Amino acid sequence: MGVYADHAGFSSRFGMRLDTDGQAVAAVSQRMLIVSDAPDHTHLKRVLQRAFSPAEMPRMEALVRQVVAEVLDDGVRAGEVDFIDVAKRIPNYVVCTMMGIPREDWEWLGQITTDAFESEDEAERGGAHGEIFLYFADLLDRRRRHPGDDFVSAVAAARRVADVPGGERPLSDEEIIFNCNGVLAGANETTRYSAAGGVLAFVDNPDQWELLRAGGPATAATAAEEILRWTTPGVHALRTAVRPTKVGGVRIEPGDQVTLWNVSANRDEEVFTQADRFLVGRTPNRHIAFGHGPHLCLGARLARIELVAFLEELVARVERIELTGEPVYNGSNFTWGLRRLPVRLVPARHPGIAGPETAAA
Repeated sequence: MGVYADHAGFSSRFGMRLDTDGQAVAAVSQRMLIVSDAPDHTHLKRVLQRAFSPAEMPRMEALVRQVVAEVLDDGVRAGEVDFIDVAKRIPNYVVCTMMGIPREDWEWLGQITTDAFESEDEAERGGAHGEIFLYFADLLDRRRRHPGDDFVSAVAAARRVADVPGGERPLSDEEIIFNCNGVLAGANETTRYSAAGGVLAFVDNPDQWELLRAGGPATAATAAEEILRWTTPGVHALRTAVRPTKVGGVRIEPGDQVTLWNVSANRDEEVFTQADRFLVGRTPNRHIAFGHGPHLCLGARLARIELVAFLEELVARVERIELTGEPVYNGSNFTWGLRRLPVRLVPARHPGIAGPETAAA
């Protein structure tokens, strides 16, 4: 947390993941939020976070509830599912709606985002990022000609602090396109892996599932935090030292790369009692699944809303969850989680599944 907070001593602009392609980072540095430092990071985040402000959350929560109900209804009706196919639809539908992306593009965009960050082939990852950039360049052009009430239209019309003292300017095309890519990826990855990982945690810990079912909304809120701690989809973050310092008594020199292992910090025995147990009532829960400091995840508030809604709607519809095959994880040490989770969703005796008339209304 100390390194996360020390933005003056540790830079993000040289890359924020191990095995970073220096040329690729240089092309987006100081224009893409996750690989920028103050003051550009501050000015960009001030614009981008308006879409995730507390004032926007009631509208977003209504959207999230609608999406979660639709997705879980489909999953329960199917009975046996690969839960990844269920979990990935929730954040993808929400972020695509928020960004004003046409419905017919949702599935493709969700898949190509996965390819961009998870493909084992470097050329495929690069090509997928290129496709996303081209897609948002085209969408930005359309929104400038025909603005709406979506995220892309809002950012296209926004102004940020300029380099000239007291000046302002519109965001450049690159700043908008690169950060649309970042928002899309961040929104999709964390919630998908947390929701699926949470389901597996409940399969492995049936007593915690029963506590969640009996506990009501308050337990759903603490359970969401425990799922974030337990799954930690954002495994690590990289920083580059820009001045001499020490971390844990180890001397760090300018230019040294320092890797922050969120997945280890979230099992720190000095911070978490029974760190290797999944406990839905855990409080306090000072995890860093969203990072910390100036680079705290832009969509953390929305991700929490999605997870709490997911848990509340899941217990309303499902009595128990049974594993029907072997869970399979991806091979990433950056954004990590389940890529396959075959389960049977056994419906609750009085499930809260909307009938045809209710769904149509």
